[in-house]
This record gives sequence, C-alpha cells and structure tokens, in this order.
Amino acid sequence: MKFITLSVAVFCICICSYSQNLIGYKGKDVMKYMKANHKDMNYIKVINNKFSYLKYSDNMDNQTILFFLNSDSICRSVRVICDMSIKPLKVKELDKLYTKSDDNKWIDKHDGKTYIIDIMDSSWSCVISYESEK
Repeated sequence: MKFITLSVAVFCICICSYSQNLIGYKGKDVMKYMKANHKDMNYIKVINNKFSYLKYSDNMDNQTILFFLNSDSICRSVRVICDMSIKPLKVKELDKLYTKSDDNKWIDKHDGKTYIIDIMDSSWSCVISYESEK
C-alpha cells in the first residue's frame, strides 16, 4: 500500500511540476532547463518550415509541451497539451503559482512584463497557453 501511495505521489509531482514560465528564454536555455528539471519529459526533434519550436512529451503521452521560438530562437509562447484527466491537477497548480483573473485564465507578472495563461478544453485534451500580454 505504501508503494502505491508513493507511486501516485511521484506521478502527480511529475505531472504538475511544469508550469514554469519560460517565455524570453533562448531555445538552448529552454533545453537545458527541461533536461535538468523535467527528466520525465522527452525532447522530440521536429522539422517544420512554418514554425520554429521545441517539443517535449512524457513517457505516458499524457502531456506534450511546445515552446514556440521566434527567428532569434527566443521563446515567445508555450503550449501545454494534456489529457483531460490531469486538468484538475493543472488548475490547482496554476491557482497556486499565478493570480487568477477569470475562469480558466491567470496572470503572471515578472521582470516588468505581464503574461496571460489560459486553458481551453477540447474533446480529449486541454490546452494551456502561456503568452505575453499584447
């Protein structure tokens, strides 16, 4: 029983520990951060002529993270696509880390900038978007 409880706790920590706002980081710094802090997420090399982004996915395919980069390889937005089953954990985490501004919307302020975080639901997943305020 202790093993099951410990396993569930570790799983929840791994799933819920992403919500670091990495907008403004260089692509190579995002990769270093993910390698050091999210060993549960695997880098997936993607070739796309329209968008430049870094893609990470967990081993269980419950969560995919896309870091969209500008032409200077600076992260300009982040999308986290996760299974609906972990949405309650994500909402709890966002409530703890950021200021809630509306249903499914939070605000992050740091370094003199404001960032908007919101959740949009689809049939099978939810998408958490991190973007600079326009």
